[in-house]
Amino acid sequence: MPMSTVAQSLAQARAMGVDRLDAQLILAQVLARPRSWLTAHDDAVLDTPQADAVQAAFTRRAAGEPLAYLLGEKEFHGLLLRVDANVLIPRPDTEVLVDWALELLAGMATAPRVVDLGTGSGAIALAVKHGHPGATVLATDISPAALGVAHANARRLGLDMAFTQSTWWAALGDQRFDLVLSNPPYIAGGDPHLAALRHEPGLALTPGGDGLDALREIVSGAAPHLAPGAWLLLEHGYDQAEAVHALLHAHGFKGIATRRDLGDQARCTGAHR
Repeated sequence: MPMSTVAQSLAQARAMGVDRLDAQLILAQVLARPRSWLTAHDDAVLDTPQADAVQAAFTRRAAGEPLAYLLGEKEFHGLLLRVDANVLIPRPDTEVLVDWALELLAGMATAPRVVDLGTGSGAIALAVKHGHPGATVLATDISPAALGVAHANARRLGLDMAFTQSTWWAALGDQRFDLVLSNPPYIAGGDPHLAALRHEPGLALTPGGDGLDALREIVSGAAPHLAPGAWLLLEHGYDQAEAVHALLHAHGFKGIATRRDLGDQARCTGAHR
């Protein structure tokens, strides 16, 4: 194989339809250099293993695989998380849920009990534990592989949390919590956006049907697991706030409110008992 320089690799990425920033981030990781280094050393030559790794990553990116999976990491709420195809890629809009949780925790008693249902990479639970170290945090997921990713992130970040394999409330027995958080699958089964998300785990994206089944199950089963005055905060689709509000109201929740995301879309709805 002919020798390839940084500049030639970037030109190749452009020809393949790979965004320049994505190509730079891939090159920087493979070469173990900061991205700024690439500009000053665009004549640097990649050795064969490096060139092969870059070519493979460019090919996968050109086919639509998310950059976070290629890099194996994603930043969320100030934490660098390891991610792979077993977990949903954390989105900046979900930070709204974490910010709301931290506001509530600041006004609670010492060592509030928190559970994150359907934790995936552990993003929400880890950000809450990092932002409020006094909280006792439990993270659950139906997927053993996802729990493995979340547990590894907790160990690497030095955050002490508990993990349980569970379908929503099923394995939580008589445990009660002061704050319940969840970013469940909520995309409707026929939503055309699912095609663009094909590389992410379908179980974490959609429950099928109208997209509300997981939210229904969480809300309907919440009461036995909520301490007096406890809050339930849920992420949902931009057009589901009214439906989630109705669910919470029907199950006796009070103080129902909705928070908007970075794009000013209704993204999280919460209430207390």
